[in-house]
Amino acid sequence: MLKEPKQFPMPNPIKASFLTQLAENYGPFRKLERSQSLYELHDSRVRLYLRYSKVHGRNQAFYGLREEDLRQLEGHPSVICLLRNDQSEPLIIPFSNYEEVFRAVKPASDGQYKAQVYMEDGGTELYLAQAGRFNVEGNLGWAELDNLARSGGIRSPLDLSHSQVQTLLGAIGITKGYDVWIPTYDRPKLDWSLTDQFACRPDAPYGYQSIQHIIQEIDVVWLDRGSSELKALFEVEHSTTIYSGLLRFNDVHLVAPQLRPTFSIVANEVRRNLFVKQLNRPTFRMNGLDEICTFLDYINVFEWYSRLRPQSLV
Repeated sequence: MLKEPKQFPMPNPIKASFLTQLAENYGPFRKLERSQSLYELHDSRVRLYLRYSKVHGRNQAFYGLREEDLRQLEGHPSVICLLRNDQSEPLIIPFSNYEEVFRAVKPASDGQYKAQVYMEDGGTELYLAQAGRFNVEGNLGWAELDNLARSGGIRSPLDLSHSQVQTLLGAIGITKGYDVWIPTYDRPKLDWSLTDQFACRPDAPYGYQSIQHIIQEIDVVWLDRGSSELKALFEVEHSTTIYSGLLRFNDVHLVAPQLRPTFSIVANEVRRNLFVKQLNRPTFRMNGLDEICTFLDYINVFEWYSRLRPQSLV
């Protein structure tokens, strides 16, 4: 009697499609030894770590990042590619942005760092267990890998002023259909060379009583169109302390925990690890702020706006 041929698992079609596109965009690549998920581009020596998840309830995807795999990214220009079954474009995150974050926390007992990706109205967010949430909307698509491959792995910092970041965040909010509040004393400093000019909400959000004065001084606020329902709050910590921004968010969260807008600290990427340390203070962990507050770096703000309004950029 003839034996049935041995059955091999079918390759993941999302991963297969990604690798096909990778070869078309960047040429030959090789798989690294001792891993089924690590690759390296031949020309630029950029390393890629591929992980895949189906999207589950609440529009979130779950990933395990193996500590031994992440160690093979250290010292190399590298990206973490988080793929999912419903994607229209991959999420490609520069490893260098999170290298210190991984060092500051411990993996789970199985040797993996647990990660989740949330697809939210206020932007795509990455959650790393014990570290916090990070806005990664600007990392959707191939731009991050394009930049690394062209530059030989050198990621140039982006020097934006406090007012320029406010301008970009305001423009993103308008493009996404929100009303935008920016404190009146900051509006004359907005930089219209970066975006089309937009109208800020003339009146401060109302109905928040004891925290009214805090909300109206937050750097950028997105609200549901025509209402005072808070959707996202951004504190740009250009030279001020990250701790002061977290305290303002904590006051809002304590007084009105039912609101649950997105809270985002916006700063240069070199302050990411400081954000993690400050957010993990007992006072913020006990109040649950660590579960709902994200970090957004300047490059991500710029890339987020670029994705939404590429025709506005030169």
